[in-house]
Amino acid sequence: MATFQLDINNSKHKVEVNEGTSLLWVLREHLGLTGTKYSCGIGQCGACMVHIDNQPVRACLLQVDNYADGQKIKTIEGLSQNGDHPLQKAWIEAQAPQCGYCQSGQIMQAVGLLETNPNPTREEIKAHMNGILCRCGTYLRIIKAIELAAKTPTSIEK
Repeated sequence: MATFQLDINNSKHKVEVNEGTSLLWVLREHLGLTGTKYSCGIGQCGACMVHIDNQPVRACLLQVDNYADGQKIKTIEGLSQNGDHPLQKAWIEAQAPQCGYCQSGQIMQAVGLLETNPNPTREEIKAHMNGILCRCGTYLRIIKAIELAAKTPTSIEK
């Protein structure tokens, strides 16, 4: 066992886990941040998407050892205290979720897009969201939600 210091959602966390433990399991099992989902476990679906230093990454592929040196990790819980992030509000307005399982990964990927491109075209949204799988097929509502959030005057915070 090794001890790691992690900066998650602007809070410092100390965890004691085996080296090589995936970041996803540390988030879910050791810190109780269950908004980040486990799905395929091989980085193919994107349900486990988090941000590291403002870049969307798949947590199931990452080892905690590599992210304990001051990098900032953001999970879906870190977007807002009460679910009022513009994308979360747009998700509800567009009724994007169906089963909801992939939604935190979808939202984290979409935040990454709007932080770098606040006014994406529909084609840019499709290209950026490609590879984040939704087994319910709510892709059109997800695109609508991203378009709604992009029109929100408060914009996406960095």
